[in-house]
Amino acid sequence: MLSGKLSRRTAIASRQRLCATAKGKWAEAPERRQTIAPDVARRLLHGLRVHQAELELQNEKLRHAQLALDDERARYCDLYDLAPVGYCTLSEQGLILEVNLTAAKLLGVARSDLIQQAFSRFVVHEDQDIYHQHRDKLVDSGLTQWCELRMKAHDGTPFWAHLEASIAQNADGASLHRVVLSNISERKLLDRSLEERNLELENARKVAEMANRAKSDFLSSMSHELRSPLNSVLGFAQLLESSTPAPTSTQQSRIDQILRGGWYLLTLVNEILDLSLIESGQNALLLEPLSLTEVLLDCQRMIEPQVQTSGIDVSFAQFTSPFLVIADAVRLKQLIVNLLTNAIKYNHPGGTVDVTIDDTIPEVLRVNVRDTGQGLSPEKLSHLFEPFNRLGQEGGMIEGTGLGLVVAKRLTEMMGGKIGVQSTVDVGSVFWVDLTRTQAQRADAEQVHVDMDPANAALNQSPCIVMYVEDNPANMELVEQILAARPNIQLLRASNGIQGIEMARTHLPRVILMDINLPGLSGVEVLKILRQDPLTKHIPVLAISANAMSEHILKGLSAGFFQYLTKPFKVKEFLKVLDSAMAFARTQSPMAIEVP
Repeated sequence: MLSGKLSRRTAIASRQRLCATAKGKWAEAPERRQTIAPDVARRLLHGLRVHQAELELQNEKLRHAQLALDDERARYCDLYDLAPVGYCTLSEQGLILEVNLTAAKLLGVARSDLIQQAFSRFVVHEDQDIYHQHRDKLVDSGLTQWCELRMKAHDGTPFWAHLEASIAQNADGASLHRVVLSNISERKLLDRSLEERNLELENARKVAEMANRAKSDFLSSMSHELRSPLNSVLGFAQLLESSTPAPTSTQQSRIDQILRGGWYLLTLVNEILDLSLIESGQNALLLEPLSLTEVLLDCQRMIEPQVQTSGIDVSFAQFTSPFLVIADAVRLKQLIVNLLTNAIKYNHPGGTVDVTIDDTIPEVLRVNVRDTGQGLSPEKLSHLFEPFNRLGQEGGMIEGTGLGLVVAKRLTEMMGGKIGVQSTVDVGSVFWVDLTRTQAQRADAEQVHVDMDPANAALNQSPCIVMYVEDNPANMELVEQILAARPNIQLLRASNGIQGIEMARTHLPRVILMDINLPGLSGVEVLKILRQDPLTKHIPVLAISANAMSEHILKGLSAGFFQYLTKPFKVKEFLKVLDSAMAFARTQSPMAIEVP
């Protein structure tokens, strides 16, 4: 703007000098005017015309420059006055010297009426300290400062404002404060809503956690209360089945019904417990490199009894590679056994089940379980993984809960895999499980090898003491009758932890069977005391408990129990674990006292 004004003044001065020169020459003596030659006159006239053209050109440029300056001034005024934020210029004393239209609108006062008013009068009383501290920091540091506070318009309407101030000087060198004023009421409202929402979510999270804890406590209690009587029902039924003389055909049929119903009820309890733990995120998995070949061989052994009674031909492919995958060993066996059990249960008489591994998929190993069963229609396939949906088999002769595949799907996904099915009605189905392939080898911990077959270990020949700490008379009687077939074993009975500790120190049993939920000291606390005593620290202690949740089992094994059996247990399994503990005790217990 300043350069434009200078150019215009220069042009006017040049024009004035030219006119003065021409007038001076014309005003010379008449005799000189009369003596100007025509060619000189022409040159002078041409020069005047050139200067006139230059002046006209300069005038045109000046006119355009003036128009541009007017546009710039108008644009500046628009940007300043109509900016989305308010601009204020304050004196050192905090008086308003200049303000744009936006600021005037925010404060609800005409711009002219704001001049020389104190800016602080528009700050609410409760936030005056914030404003003055903001000004003090600005003056002391000389650096741009900002703050958020509550202001009020002329009519008293409050609003939240963001102030950003810097220091400047006017032409006289006086200090000025440039203030940028923004209305942040909507943002504050959103922040408050967000805080309230976060608070609601936090409260909801706490409620959900409490509900999950209550759910876990309920499931644990329900599982415990169901398992304790089931232990007696199934335990004594197994004893009846193996009693001498053998039961009659009628009696065996009744025993079979008891066992079938009892194990089915236990399966239902286990699957509900599994599903609940998975959905609540409490079922932690131990993911590690595993040999898929070894897992399938274990699954083959686990379903052998079912295969022998079903009449279904189950074949496993011959695997020449270990096929390493990332998975949880226990849970992987659980889901594969579930698929095998379904393939056997829902097969045609004389049907087949084939188990193969597909290693052609990049970075994946697929387990295929193919059956020649009834097959599933597309409509049934769409509901296959719904809880408690047995796809029309509810009224059939085949028992089931409708939870096995749901649990299998959740477990597969938790291990980073996928599960699916291809099925054709009256042809059969192929259930497949994709697992992440790996090349890493698992570092197996050193384990004491114990021959689990008592016939090979001659464990039934040497006399020994076994102590059982149990407050439930029915469970105590069950173990007594189971061990009655082992005349070499003397069973000591303790009904609480204190009594169990005293008897263990006195008699030094070969093996201790320990319930977890005992009156007074818990089984875990009793184990800790036994481990601290040099006389008893070597004795293997087996946990036998109706607390079957994974966290209870993990806690028990971490506490130092030799093994953790959950009620109800199978008699053969119980005797197998007991023999294992007794064989282990022979290598650890030089002080064991034998029964004379």
